[in-house]
Amino acid sequence: MIDQLVVFGATGDLSARYLLPALAALRTAGHLGDRFRVTGASREDWDTEYFRDWVAAQLERHGGSWPADARKAVVDAATYRRADVTDPADVATAIAGDGPVAVYLALPPALFPAVVTALHHAGLPPGSRIVLEKPFGEDLAGAQELNRLLADLVPEQAVFRVDHFLAMTTVQNVLGSRLANRVLEPIWNSTHIAEVEIVWNETLALEGRADYYDSVGALKDMVQNHLLQLLCLVAMEPPITIGERDLRDRKVDVLRSVRLLTEDEVLRCTRRARYLSGRIDDHDIPAYVDEEGVDPQRRTETFAEVELELDSWRWSGTTFRLRTGKALKADRKEVAVRFRTVPHLPFGHIGEPLPNVLRFGLEPEGLTLDLTGIGSRARALAPLSLIAGMEPPELPAYGRVLLDVLRGDPAMSIRGDEAEEAWRVLTPVLSAWERNLVPLEEYPAGSDGPPAPQDYAGGQRRRAHPLGTEAVPPGQDSS
Repeated sequence: MIDQLVVFGATGDLSARYLLPALAALRTAGHLGDRFRVTGASREDWDTEYFRDWVAAQLERHGGSWPADARKAVVDAATYRRADVTDPADVATAIAGDGPVAVYLALPPALFPAVVTALHHAGLPPGSRIVLEKPFGEDLAGAQELNRLLADLVPEQAVFRVDHFLAMTTVQNVLGSRLANRVLEPIWNSTHIAEVEIVWNETLALEGRADYYDSVGALKDMVQNHLLQLLCLVAMEPPITIGERDLRDRKVDVLRSVRLLTEDEVLRCTRRARYLSGRIDDHDIPAYVDEEGVDPQRRTETFAEVELELDSWRWSGTTFRLRTGKALKADRKEVAVRFRTVPHLPFGHIGEPLPNVLRFGLEPEGLTLDLTGIGSRARALAPLSLIAGMEPPELPAYGRVLLDVLRGDPAMSIRGDEAEEAWRVLTPVLSAWERNLVPLEEYPAGSDGPPAPQDYAGGQRRRAHPLGTEAVPPGQDSS
């Protein structure tokens, strides 16, 4: 296990809110010993004493639930190096020490190629690992070039393209629920499942992240990585083991099976929008274009929706809908699996069954199964929900990410070919959106998002159901 973590960009929000509390959690759980050291490297003209004071303040603010002695251990383990992380000489000083190091790039993704090149020239100690946050590249060509640079630096097994979503307990329970329960796996296919909706809707607006968010938007920030990763776990074939090779091979198979959207399909099957001014709870929210640091000419979207289909025996005929939005009326963060209705009801005209929906709550974590049963009125159908409670996880998501890095287990990180396949899936969408072929809609902050589409090419329109919408053939009653 590596006992030296070097964080490039250590004075940023990622370190303050997530990495430092994760280290306190690891110390509390007994995963970090007294030999562990964390080195912060950044451009700020700080010294170790000032950095330790800052670390203590951030742990008090963001990690106050962890014991004081664990937080103090993290503070005592911290040192600081002022560094230009694109300069090989500064990088060599930052990573100096005995034995291998884990280098965490808590930096804007645009800096990754320059920093990886600097690490190559500085020379990493044998056995070292490198950690990158999403997005991995800015497009398919960028991902391929970044992978080439990483391959020149360390072996693929030492590259951790991390996605903290994969470390969430409920996300991992998608696999557990499927593969460890005989009642689910036999019906986990298009014969029984009509659609899967993967949603990350949040009331949170821009919150001062314009420097990053305005250059990427909702599609790259959430859909291209987080939501496609969830799609992989839902749709993958059962792996032989959950080791890094078997698990990641099956995830790549899913991405390879995604049918690329034609230009006409991008118009019908994708949506983008950005929020106007509005009110969320007791707070007035300015329009996205009026947020500090936003360039309106970029036409950055804060809402994105993409419908995909998979060309595979298991999933032919099932729709996968990926949706994310900011500044919405309510938080909704879940994977919702909607089953087809039964072929025959023996009850007569006493109500219509609601779709059976299995919901994996992401934040807060939970599991719910929506069924149809008999209500209080004799033989009348009524909704029934089964809710499973979950024990709090031992470690937060970033704690599990860091533990995997330090232990050298890349199973839940993203392999290079997987990152490239994810970009391949969305390249037609990115191309069409960049050419403004899909209109940029608008919605008031605090609303449910842009209005639901009504008219689609081919004479089809859509009707509401508990997950979203479903196609209605022309002339069929929509009630």
